[in-house]
Amino acid sequence: MKIGILTSGGDVPGLNACIKAIVKGAENNGWQTVGIKRGWKGLFDYNPDGENKDLSTPLSTAALRGIENIGGTFLHTSRFNPVQIAEEFLPDFLKGKMPPSKFKEGTLDCTDHILKVLDHMEIDVLIPIGGDGSLRFAAHLTKQTFPVISIPKTMDNDVNGTDYCIGFSTCVTRCVDSINKIRTTAASHERIAIIELFGRHSGEPALLSGHIASADRVLIPEVPIDLDHFSELIIADRNNNSEKYAIAVVAEGVTLKDGKNIYQGNKDHYGNEKLGGIGDMIYNELRDRHNVSVLTQPLAYLLRSGEPDALDKLVATSFGTMAIQMVEQKNFGKMTAIVNGNYQVTDNNCVLKEQPSLIVDSLYDTKNYRPDIKNILGRPMYL
Repeated sequence: MKIGILTSGGDVPGLNACIKAIVKGAENNGWQTVGIKRGWKGLFDYNPDGENKDLSTPLSTAALRGIENIGGTFLHTSRFNPVQIAEEFLPDFLKGKMPPSKFKEGTLDCTDHILKVLDHMEIDVLIPIGGDGSLRFAAHLTKQTFPVISIPKTMDNDVNGTDYCIGFSTCVTRCVDSINKIRTTAASHERIAIIELFGRHSGEPALLSGHIASADRVLIPEVPIDLDHFSELIIADRNNNSEKYAIAVVAEGVTLKDGKNIYQGNKDHYGNEKLGGIGDMIYNELRDRHNVSVLTQPLAYLLRSGEPDALDKLVATSFGTMAIQMVEQKNFGKMTAIVNGNYQVTDNNCVLKEQPSLIVDSLYDTKNYRPDIKNILGRPMYL
């Protein structure tokens, strides 16, 4: 048995701990493991008829000693979708050979090439560790009958089918720490602090971080904001505080009441616009229109860098161990998960379904833009 492991999408703390657990479990069964470099792109760039030494590496626990304490992923990663590839991004050996994609007009579907590569590498089971987008392709491979066990990771904690994803606890811990540190500067200068976090579609990291750190207001993507109303609220927060400062936590995916996102003005290699700038917009609104002393601080990559906290190490190791147990049972097409506080296994096609957003009705005050935990009894630890 040979197991392939890859990490795809944004890096988060805990990935290396998960990889090590998989490798250890495989060795206990007498199986081989191979690490695929750069996620799905590593398989995409692999030429079965060429040299590919930099795209995969054999793995062993002896070589991974202490790796669980290091952030990021030593296998490297990329944001890449093999079923939506523009012709210009095809390597020369694939040009003119890939069929049109049924997922996005004007792109190509490289699924057959990925399957050919997995066969060439003699991989029997693939264990991808990724977020919602990455695991959609894993579910697609399951539909092609290739044995896959998916493991969810993302700081946004928004993969459908699980209450928890690797990286979320460390993200929240870092957010809370950063908010509390910035608080001292905001207080010293009697300013309003606008702290911008990751969160394209999910407001859970911002909401939970703001709740724990006692931020005055928290803006989330699920609720478009009225900038005038928000400005009134946060200025009143500052004026009513004896120390004359206020804190607002803002997710990068927050939209204005017209429903439009704020982008940085540049795009990635696949034509996707990069979110970011809502914090600056609010900063300019408060400073220019209301003549308020204000500071803005995007936390960005600091939240996904460095060593995982204890909870993420535990969940990452447990998810890796669970994946091996699924392989032992030949229970493929599954995803490791935590449901209602318990470790569970769900079908990996759960990521293809729309993710229900429950935080607005039960955890958020839409009128006053702040956390409002209406009922805790019976909720999982992370609400």
